[in-house]
Amino acid sequence: MFIQTESTPNPATLKFLPGQDVLGTGTADFPSKDAADASPLATRIFAVNGVTGVFFGADFVTVTKADEVEWDHVKPAILGAIMEHFQSGAPVMAADGIAASGHAEHTGENSEIVEQIKELLDTRVRPAVAQDGGDITFHGFDRGIVYLHMQGACAGCPSSTLTLKMGIENLLKHYIPEVVEVRPVAA
Repeated sequence: MFIQTESTPNPATLKFLPGQDVLGTGTADFPSKDAADASPLATRIFAVNGVTGVFFGADFVTVTKADEVEWDHVKPAILGAIMEHFQSGAPVMAADGIAASGHAEHTGENSEIVEQIKELLDTRVRPAVAQDGGDITFHGFDRGIVYLHMQGACAGCPSSTLTLKMGIENLLKHYIPEVVEVRPVAA
């Protein structure tokens, strides 16, 4: 098994490509060791000292490390954990663990606008962000403000504010006149 790694715009996060499906569809975010119970793979990666976050996409694993830890020290152990997991045949998610589409539900007022926002996120934003090892999902819409949740490499990325304001906000404003601003939300 050969696992490729790619850097991301977030220097604290690396993208690992095992060359096979991780989730296939959906995403799974594990922002802490406590959240990893739903995934044998995430639990195994969190066993590496210095790992602070794990995120699964369709065919990649994104790992975030603590600032005081160097990639040269943890990357081999993370590669080993991922390889051991896939060679073991164990599932990526426990039976009760569910991969999510990511978007928060929204019904009632503005539901047409919200569907347009989700469509633009799914077709224009999320594929590009997945290339960088992360995900951005819809959280809410209130009085012209779109609230988005950043996961994986996007969470805590130095360029995430620029991506939100110059990229996503401009895109949504262009196609949906009701959108006046885009803001990130914490998990």
